[in-house]
Amino acid sequence: MPEGHTLHRLARDLREAFGGQAIRSGSPQGRFAGAELLDGRLLSGADAVGKHLLVDVEDVVAHVHLGLYGSFAIRPGTGHPVVGQVRWRLESSEPGDPRTADLRGPTACELLTPPEVDVLLARIGPDPLRPDADPDRAWQRIHASAAPIATLLMDQKVLGGVGNVYRAEVLFRHGVAPMTAGRRLRKVRWQAMWDDLVALMGEGVESRRIDTVRPEHEPEVMGRDARADDHGGEVYVYRRDGQDCFLCGTTIRTRPLAGRNLFWCPSCQRGR
Repeated sequence: MPEGHTLHRLARDLREAFGGQAIRSGSPQGRFAGAELLDGRLLSGADAVGKHLLVDVEDVVAHVHLGLYGSFAIRPGTGHPVVGQVRWRLESSEPGDPRTADLRGPTACELLTPPEVDVLLARIGPDPLRPDADPDRAWQRIHASAAPIATLLMDQKVLGGVGNVYRAEVLFRHGVAPMTAGRRLRKVRWQAMWDDLVALMGEGVESRRIDTVRPEHEPEVMGRDARADDHGGEVYVYRRDGQDCFLCGTTIRTRPLAGRNLFWCPSCQRGR
C-alpha cells in the first residue's frame, strides 16, 4: 500500500499539472458517478492527509484512497486511449502544457461535502508531513495503550500516513523492540521517532522512494551490494528477513502482525 509520502507527492503533482484550470473529468470505467459533476469546473487545489488524497474542485472535494492496488498516473498530452479500468480521468484545459491523469484500482473514489471532509479528517491521526500536525495527539493514544508499538504505528487513527516500511525502519533506527507496549515507550523516545519520521517522509516526497539508511551505512561506504528490490530505496530491515543486519550481523527476523509482515533485528532492537 502506498505510504503517506506517495500521497503528498501526488497532491503536489496534481496541483502543478491541473491547479487553477477548468478540468475535463470523466469515468471511463463508469464506477465514479461524481466524475461528470466535476467536468468543466476549476481544480483549486489538492492535498493529502495520511493516506487520503483530497482534490478540491470548486465547492466539492474528490476523496481518493489508493488502497493496496490503486495508482494515479499523470502523463503529458490529452486524448490518450483508455487502457485498463480507469476509474477517473482528468484532462487539463490549458493548450500550452496539456496533461492527463488516470486513476485505477482505488479503494475509495467519491465526492464529499465540507462537513463530510471534517468527519474524515477527525478520524485520522497526526500526519508527520503536515505542518499543522500535533505529535502529542499520537502520544496520548500511544501512552494509554497496551498494544505493541509496531501495531500502533500502523493504526491510522493514531498516526496518519505511516505504513509497513516506515514502521519497521523507524523502530530499527531508534532501537525499539516492535512488541514493546505503547505505554512503556518514553515520551522522549516518541518525540525522537516523530522527528525522524518528519525528516524521512519529507525526503520520500522529494525522491519518490523510501530511503532510511544513514550515510555511514550506504552500500558504497560499507562495501556491500545495493538493495535489489522493486520497492527501491536503501533500508535496514524491511523485507530483509533471513539476511544479516548491516550493523551487528544478526539475522533479520519477520512475523505477521495485524495482517502485515513485521521485520526487525532481535539484537539491535532489544527493547527500550
